[in-house]
Amino acid sequence: MIGASRRCVPPLATSFRLQRFRLWRTNRFSLTANFFRMASTKQSNRLINERSPYLLQHSTNPVNWFPWGQEAFDEAKRRNCVVLLSVGYSTCHWCHVMEHESFENEEIAKILNENFVSIKVDREERPDVDKLYMTFIQAVTGSGGWPMNVFLTPDLQPITGGTYFPPDDNFGRTGFASILKMIAEQWKENETTVKDQGKRLEQALKKGLATKQTDLPTVDTVIKGCFGSLENSFDAERGGFGTAPKFPKCVDLDFLLTLFATEKDTPRGDQSKIMLAKTLEAISLGGIHDHIGKGFHRYSVDATWHVPHFEKMLYDQGQLLSVYSKFAQLTGKHTDIVEDIVDYVTTNLMHKEGGFFSAEDADSYPTEGSPKKKEGAFCVWTKADIVRLLGGKSCCGGKQYLSEVFCKYFTVLEEGNAPPYTDPHDELKNQNILIMKSTHEQQAKELGITEDELAQAIQRANAILREERAKRPKPHRDEKILTGWNALMISGLCSAAMALPQRKQEYLTIAKNALKFVKTHLLNESGQLLRSAYGNGDGEVFQTVQPITAFADDYALLIQALLDLYEVNDNEEMVKWAFELQVEMDHLFWDEEQKAGYFNSRLDDASILIRMMEEQDGAEPCINSVAATNLIRLSRLLDRQEFYVRAMDIFKGQGERLAKYSFVLAKMCTALVSTVSSVEFVVIGPKDDEFVKEALDLVRSKYIPYRTVIHVDPTDFEGTWLANNNRSLNSYVDGYSKPSVHVCQGTVCGLPLMDMSALKSKLASM
Repeated sequence: MIGASRRCVPPLATSFRLQRFRLWRTNRFSLTANFFRMASTKQSNRLINERSPYLLQHSTNPVNWFPWGQEAFDEAKRRNCVVLLSVGYSTCHWCHVMEHESFENEEIAKILNENFVSIKVDREERPDVDKLYMTFIQAVTGSGGWPMNVFLTPDLQPITGGTYFPPDDNFGRTGFASILKMIAEQWKENETTVKDQGKRLEQALKKGLATKQTDLPTVDTVIKGCFGSLENSFDAERGGFGTAPKFPKCVDLDFLLTLFATEKDTPRGDQSKIMLAKTLEAISLGGIHDHIGKGFHRYSVDATWHVPHFEKMLYDQGQLLSVYSKFAQLTGKHTDIVEDIVDYVTTNLMHKEGGFFSAEDADSYPTEGSPKKKEGAFCVWTKADIVRLLGGKSCCGGKQYLSEVFCKYFTVLEEGNAPPYTDPHDELKNQNILIMKSTHEQQAKELGITEDELAQAIQRANAILREERAKRPKPHRDEKILTGWNALMISGLCSAAMALPQRKQEYLTIAKNALKFVKTHLLNESGQLLRSAYGNGDGEVFQTVQPITAFADDYALLIQALLDLYEVNDNEEMVKWAFELQVEMDHLFWDEEQKAGYFNSRLDDASILIRMMEEQDGAEPCINSVAATNLIRLSRLLDRQEFYVRAMDIFKGQGERLAKYSFVLAKMCTALVSTVSSVEFVVIGPKDDEFVKEALDLVRSKYIPYRTVIHVDPTDFEGTWLANNNRSLNSYVDGYSKPSVHVCQGTVCGLPLMDMSALKSKLASM
């Protein structure tokens, strides 16, 4: 993507070369198309029986869509025709545009229905399908994005494809209608040649995706490589890394957090703190932060964090919550942002039964009855709006006018404050994106008022604008509830509970309710984990006729969340379920042949042409990075060497990449460091003992990477699941005399600590 783009497709639209089924990139096709509004009078297709919001958006298209499944595959073979696989998600702008231009177009629908079997996939429901064919698109075009449109043989082998296609030939580019006709003609005249090409491409993909174990570099080499890359790309003036667009890539921030926490008073530790502090402050002050509605947008299209792509994703909120919480534990700063994120998610994305919805769209109607949606319409303001709502009201002890203070605070201008280069479609003309150019403390000084007076004024203004904004047409909310993304939110809430002791029970209750939702609605009758459920604002929960079973990321992220809950809540049921899920994950996803990691698709899914293994972090952490971390944590909690060995196999599976490009696997770098740097706290004593409770709270309140916290109650330990599954803990019970804390760093264990001052002194030294 480029700075001028606020969309879900890459900056370069895909064009098509006729004879050779190859693609090249050109400038993006400029569009101002109206979005599709579903009409009840339209005839529906097979997607009407689905639950995915994205698939339902296409359920009244004249295209004879199939969902991904055996019926579609059988139909393609019966008719012996090419498959169009079209992949997107419900909050994707260019997916909406292509739907309106092409999939609602009767002529294009007729070509598709007569010559193709058309399959629609929600990438968030089927990440395995998306990742496989996106790898192909990126290999042949050099870029990727959504919507993704791939043409396949009846055996699901890729032939060609691209991202967004305009409907008609224009500006020297081939339109979608012409492409369809050409592919249909090629298939009719040269079927054998096209099939052979599909087979060759399948073999090339298999070869390119093969993973095997290699020698591991030293831990120091890995750290130097990852840290050096981040340091070299750090934007010291504006925060973040690289140039526009800027994403809050949380795996990188988490890696820096571990260095800041473990290498204090060293050049690397100090620089990690500087990069973190600058980036987190810039994100919190910027337009990427929704200062009125709270929470964070997807990314910034410019280098200053000013103009966002206004979509909000659950996985971003969960990961940012973890990062800000850990930074708050280390510095005491940004506790307000921790509360901000939780408030946004619980207000806007939480189902009545505790699960979390997936996303809110970037686009919405500016006013009721508007003919088309605009990006950011729900979030932006004219200066006239603000003066109308706040004008005439005094603040700060009568020393200032509220509208003037607010406009200065958030850089509100009469002509709007979005730089023209960030707004190629004039959707933000005369509009203001609220952004702070300096900190709250600095602005209070400039205004000659106290920080408290300014805070009260801004809170008052925000409340007025929030009430006004609630009257606007709301963006579409994707009410799909995904196991993995809910797990990321649970982990974030656990971090928040440790960072804000005064809200610990509140945040833990929210996390437990989300886990209860998973247990209630995301397990099938045989107890197997599912990928998704579907809710609505009325509190109902739905499931598809054939529920989608969970993928490796769902397992890994839920195991992580369960271990996080155990660390903060001391409930062995969390460890028990994490262990059971890990065993199940090993059976379904482990690479038994090369022993190099976990595939993202299941062993028993015959619809997947090639089982892929993730090899880099993205907006979400790499599956194998999370899995390696989980295995190391389980090996310590349960004293199980086989888990540690499996984690080392994962590292070896990425050995070459860790040696050469460790910066693409920051989460795995963090996991690898934990093999040589660990701290274990075993708190022994009755659970209602005051020393035990205070010790557990104190240990949890400090952010210590690679930490394991275990509580053993000698009065109620025998016969428990943990006692039966970690026999080494019985020695603590056998030698028990009084409540104490046992601390082991690496392979060295100190004497038990039996008073709070000794524990505080020990923690201070870490």
